[in-house]
Amino acid sequence: MKTNFEIRYAAHPDDVKHYDTARLRAEHLIENLFIPDQINMVYTMYDRLIVGGAMPVNEKLKLEAVPEIRAEYFTERREIGLINSGGAGIVTVDGIDYEIDFKEALYIGRGNKEILFASKSAENPAKFYFNSANAHTAYPTRKITKKDAVVMELGSLEESNHRVINRMIVKEVIPTCQLQMGMTELKPGSTWNTMPPHTHNRRMEAYYYFDLPENQAVCHFMGPIDETRHIWMKKDQAVISPVWSIHAACATSNYTFVWGMAGENLDYNDMDGASATDLK
Repeated sequence: MKTNFEIRYAAHPDDVKHYDTARLRAEHLIENLFIPDQINMVYTMYDRLIVGGAMPVNEKLKLEAVPEIRAEYFTERREIGLINSGGAGIVTVDGIDYEIDFKEALYIGRGNKEILFASKSAENPAKFYFNSANAHTAYPTRKITKKDAVVMELGSLEESNHRVINRMIVKEVIPTCQLQMGMTELKPGSTWNTMPPHTHNRRMEAYYYFDLPENQAVCHFMGPIDETRHIWMKKDQAVISPVWSIHAACATSNYTFVWGMAGENLDYNDMDGASATDLK
């Protein structure tokens, strides 16, 4: 197995105004999350969130503490949330196996020394997308399915944003330190998400897009409400959304995305809304 790890630094919104397309993508887009028998991670200085992907095919993959986090083991001071966007898999946490199927989630609390990723079938490998945030205490590891989630159905087909939000790793379902994660599924015929837009200066966010045909693409919108930017993305890619940025998207097909947040509070509804007509 191989582990790849890189650091991305935070940026002031006035500086980001001067980024060209290549620089904007280099700083915010995470392109190669899933490579067979590899773990790929990006450590962003926005609330020190780690965004990663593990794709076990022919072997078990061990989540190790990379030198940059200066820890004896990965969750010595961290918690993890993951959602499987591939075939059925198994996550072993300190000797306990958790079977995680497509669109199921797992929360792993601080203090678990050994974490292993495996697929049930090499022909249809699991794709474990994970976020990790700093943790001040230890909470129990727990599997979460869509049946456990807080479910919200929003939007309409007429507005091209009929969607189901599955709030999976949130305080109403399980206790966490600062990490929140969930999954939003766009209905057929709908392409817009998180519209009307909002920001939440108390929390940063990362979006991971999947459930999208190979020949389709997502246009992710970011930046301040009065000066937005966009990044074109493919399936199985993620994007970092700073605290001062909106995070919305429109695609050439319906899709699913995982959102993950870390920061000041665990109040999902703490956001500063804006009208679509305010966007510039």
